[in-house]
Amino acid sequence: MTDHGIDNGYVHRLKAGAPDKPIFFVFHGTGCDERQFFDFAIDLMPDATIVSPRGDVSEHGAARFFRRTGEGVYDMADLARATDKMAAFIETLSRDHQASEVIGLGFSNGANILANLLIEKTLFDKAMLLHPLIPFQPKQNPELAGRKILMTAGKRDPICPAPLTQSLADYFTAQKASVDLEWHAGGHDIRPNEVEAIKRFVG
Repeated sequence: MTDHGIDNGYVHRLKAGAPDKPIFFVFHGTGCDERQFFDFAIDLMPDATIVSPRGDVSEHGAARFFRRTGEGVYDMADLARATDKMAAFIETLSRDHQASEVIGLGFSNGANILANLLIEKTLFDKAMLLHPLIPFQPKQNPELAGRKILMTAGKRDPICPAPLTQSLADYFTAQKASVDLEWHAGGHDIRPNEVEAIKRFVG
C-alpha cells in the first residue's frame, strides 16, 4: 500500500515494508517530485520500506531540497537548514519502521542533499549518488569509514563537472568509505549502465 503524507515536514510517498528490513529513501532532481524514483525503488527493493520526499523549496516553481543563488552556487545556510530538517525526517521514519539499515538514492539536487547528509550526519549505511555536485570542501568525517557509496556521472556533464565528481569520490575514499564510481560518456542524464550499476550495488 502506498501512503501520501505531509507529516514530519515533507510531502512524501511511502510504501511500508516489513520490520527488520531496510528503509530506502529516494530523492528527486530539480523540477521533479516524489514520483520520480518511487516505482523504481519498489522494483529495486520490494521488501523494503520506500520513502520519497518532495523538496520543500521552490525555484521558479521547480521543487528542490535547498536553495541556490546561481548554477552550482549553493545557499550554504539553507543547505544546513535542509540537512538538519531531512535528518530528523529520516531518523524518525527509520525508527518508526524498525529499519535494519538505511539506504539512499538521489539524482542531481537529490544527490546533493544525500551527499551532504552523509558528510554531516552519516545517516546512511549505503548511498547511491547520481550526478552529485558538491562545490565546496567537505569536512572530515571518520564515521564514514565502511559506508558503501555508489557514484554515477557523465564525463561531459555541464552541471556536475567531472573533476568535481572525482574530487567527491576521492573525499569519500579518504574517509575510508567503500566507493564505486560509474561513468558514462554523456552529460546530465541517467543511462543504462548507471541503472545496471545501481542494481548490482543493491543486489
